[in-house]
Amino acid sequence: MKFLTFLANLPDNVLGRALRDSYKPFAVAFSFSLVSNLLYMALPLYTYQIYGRVMVSQSQATLWALTLVMLFVFAISSVVDDFRARILINFGVALDHRVSGRIFSSLFDAAVRGEPGARAQALRDLDQFRQTLTGVAAAAFFDVPWIPVFIVVLFMIDPLVGIITVAGAGILFLLALAQAQATQSALKEANDAALKSYGFTDAALRNSEVVRAMGMLPTLGQAWAAYRAITIQRGAIAAEASNMYTDMIKATRMGIQILIIGVGAYLVVEGKIHTGLLFANMILASRALQPIEKIVAAWEPLNGMYRAYMRLNGLLAKTEPPATATALPRPTGKLSVEGVNFAPPGVQRLVLANINLSLEPGEVLGLIGPSGAGKSTLARLLVGIWRPLNGVVRLDGADVFSWDRADFGRYAGYLPQDTELFAGSVRDNIARFRADVADADVVAAAQMAGAHELILRMPKGYDTEVGEGGVVLSAGQRQRVGLARAVLCNPAYVVLDEPNANLDAEGEEALMRAIEAIKANGGTVIIISHKVGVFRAADKMLVLRDGRVELFGPRDQVMSRLMKPAPGAEVRAVEAGR
Repeated sequence: MKFLTFLANLPDNVLGRALRDSYKPFAVAFSFSLVSNLLYMALPLYTYQIYGRVMVSQSQATLWALTLVMLFVFAISSVVDDFRARILINFGVALDHRVSGRIFSSLFDAAVRGEPGARAQALRDLDQFRQTLTGVAAAAFFDVPWIPVFIVVLFMIDPLVGIITVAGAGILFLLALAQAQATQSALKEANDAALKSYGFTDAALRNSEVVRAMGMLPTLGQAWAAYRAITIQRGAIAAEASNMYTDMIKATRMGIQILIIGVGAYLVVEGKIHTGLLFANMILASRALQPIEKIVAAWEPLNGMYRAYMRLNGLLAKTEPPATATALPRPTGKLSVEGVNFAPPGVQRLVLANINLSLEPGEVLGLIGPSGAGKSTLARLLVGIWRPLNGVVRLDGADVFSWDRADFGRYAGYLPQDTELFAGSVRDNIARFRADVADADVVAAAQMAGAHELILRMPKGYDTEVGEGGVVLSAGQRQRVGLARAVLCNPAYVVLDEPNANLDAEGEEALMRAIEAIKANGGTVIIISHKVGVFRAADKMLVLRDGRVELFGPRDQVMSRLMKPAPGAEVRAVEAGR
């Protein structure tokens, strides 16, 4: 019964709070279940009246009157059941509205932290949890409290019938527990392996060009097949065990029905009960066992719901709750990095150690260093993607990591080393999919990035669909569109990581004009590159080596030291920077 334990120990997160607040719709649904089950009692009364009165009196008027009343009662019962289903469905919609946004942002937090397995599976888990919690499987639990009512009525008819029903319910319940115990481990292993195979497939598809170019499909297929084999093998073991217990439960269920009919007939023959109660016994016993039968049939969905719930809780537990931050004014661009140390999750040594620097509004910083020096890591810290282990990155005195992300994004631009675009139009991507960005702002950003003419030459101009990941565009076009996205609405602070990696000479000139334009507007720019030519707009230079600041100061002074043809760290640094 693990799928029930989550109700007893709800965590203090958005999902736990939403479930704690679910008592109102569940209480209403429970009251509808009460009405529905009470109305069901009319069926055994109807059969009793048919055999006890109509068959004796041969009165057709009584027959039709009882039948019409019975049809009306079951019509009401159907409406009540429909209302109960609607309440649960509407609760599921409200739950999704309340929780899905937090799950979505937590998923991205996990991806930013570099956690393996951070993917859209979390949203599928939420769908599975919501659909099962508000579906037919969970609805069966609303009928469970009324089982004793039907059993009491059976005992009132005759204790022997009640005993058989209680014993049958106990056997069914024990078989259900045995089924869960026999399949739980294999199902978990199959599910875990399936998630790994899906993740492996997603990664392979994202890198399909590399896979095809280097003939990696057979070897990747073997790795995928290993996960798939575990999924199929463990799934088959679980299915065999489940089918065996399902057949046993079905046989037990039929055996109970036969015993109820046989014992009822015996009691009629012995004159202990009326003939009409023979069918009433069968109907009441069937209704008493029905919730257990439904729960047994839905055992795997309920366990799947529990597993999805545990994965969602694990995701939410690792995510920092959004801080309530006061809206800050547009920054001037004054940047200070104060004693920053950082190591990514799972890495024991510091990737960045004791980083200190400061920039005034309107200054451009060139960041250079050999591969693995920590340049891209520092870029992520500068825009608040990661939190430093120690120290702080401040923009106009405010911690960039704690700054409200949507608010921060209105004033900042970021072009990562690998430019990714989203499925949608060129305009949507430059506008960052914001509804409040005017067309004039989009065009101005494209013009600043030198991408306006390039975009106009596309089949539909700004309305050209770029495809998933921007696959329709070349690497250079994606980088130009990404640059336009970064400089949208004239940001006060821009971080560019290898912005000229895929640009031709025309693109590099457009990049330089964009940097000059941001600088002229008072914006602060940080450029990371291996091509020193892009640093001609820089006011200051920072040289990183092994995660530490090797040189920092005015551009001309730093470049002159780097260009000295003498052995040592300076020579190595300029070689790496070229």
